[in-house]
Amino acid sequence: MAKRFTVAIIGCGSRGAEAYGRLMAEERDKFEIVALCDINEDKLRKYGEIFGVNRQNLFSEEDKFFEKRLADAIVIATMDGDHVRQCERALQLGYDILLEKPVTASEEECERLLCAHKKYGGKVVVCHVLRYAPAYVRMKELLDSGECGKLIMIDSIEQVCYWHQAHSFVRGNWRNSKESSPMILQKCCHDLDLLQYYAGDRCEAVSSMGDLSYFRRENQPQGAADRCTDCKYVDSCIYSAKNIYIGLWKSVGSPANCWPYSVLTTEYPLTEQNLQKAIETGPYGRCVYACDNDVVDHQIVEMRFFNGIKANLRMTAFTAGGGRIMKFYCTEGQIELDEGANKITVRKFNRPETTIDCEALIEGGHNHGGGDGGLIKEFYKVLSGAEDAPTRLEDSVESHLIAIRAEESRLAGGELRQVHK
Repeated sequence: MAKRFTVAIIGCGSRGAEAYGRLMAEERDKFEIVALCDINEDKLRKYGEIFGVNRQNLFSEEDKFFEKRLADAIVIATMDGDHVRQCERALQLGYDILLEKPVTASEEECERLLCAHKKYGGKVVVCHVLRYAPAYVRMKELLDSGECGKLIMIDSIEQVCYWHQAHSFVRGNWRNSKESSPMILQKCCHDLDLLQYYAGDRCEAVSSMGDLSYFRRENQPQGAADRCTDCKYVDSCIYSAKNIYIGLWKSVGSPANCWPYSVLTTEYPLTEQNLQKAIETGPYGRCVYACDNDVVDHQIVEMRFFNGIKANLRMTAFTAGGGRIMKFYCTEGQIELDEGANKITVRKFNRPETTIDCEALIEGGHNHGGGDGGLIKEFYKVLSGAEDAPTRLEDSVESHLIAIRAEESRLAGGELRQVHK
């Protein structure tokens, strides 16, 4: 009979509780959520009821939560700057850890955490969920098979949907690099992890350029208010909180609980009334041209790996539908992975084009193309004694170093930076 593992969660937001917590709760024969910690007591009560957690194991203070070990494993899904400190405390208590990305924006903290991991042991799985999504798993198999010859170059674009940029990176928790981390880490660490994974070697050097060009005060329309509900453009502006949070919510069937709308309020079920109240009073109702955001809305990164493979990553906030597109140029053909269409197209030279439908490969929900569910399944295997997961802490730190050097390059006007010598 399969073992059931107890789990504690710190950070009851859209990832910790809403994504990983709910997936674990659906696997009741494998996981039992026994403790929660969050500074927002409304969230604690909400998810405490949903997961059936005893009131004495609901913590609003980090120190009390870490006074003793409460479970077999812990999910750390707090803000970026809290991850290393909390992961160190969890390792000291003997937890196995599911750690949300990015790990940190600091090279020094990366090294510190690696030292703590070596000292205390324990298993750390970083939430680079796309490595577990069927389309990306199949892509790795194709490259490893040599079906199109030797890989030479990778061209990747991260298309952030216009409303996602406004929600998360202009109005939301990840809008300001001083409070969270730079865009290249918080959003594009998925992409850099995949590029390193597919290249199959460490990155030697990187350069980057990018800016915050549009979501700035000088682009605010004349006469616009700083809050959407007070603004004369509330119905016509494409970034209007009313249009995004009420209009789009209605267009997808007014679900009782669904990201990103559930981020605005702890009320359940979602209603037009509680969403309206949230945009009238909360941060998600602010004008996108009048926020305290500083993360970029577009960026280009170019990389050279030690095995000779070159790669580039482009991130833009100005797309209608979002989704990544990765193109792999090989000596005997090219392969394209289209995340939005959930398909892979193989074009061998002088051969008919073939298409792989990855939609049929998804099990257990479509979040991140099935990657969220795949991660939780892999974490269970790790807890059960399997070998390290594909997204080990050591591998994650490598892609973080690429991001850190890329941001240094961007701030220096695109100067080439060594990642490793």
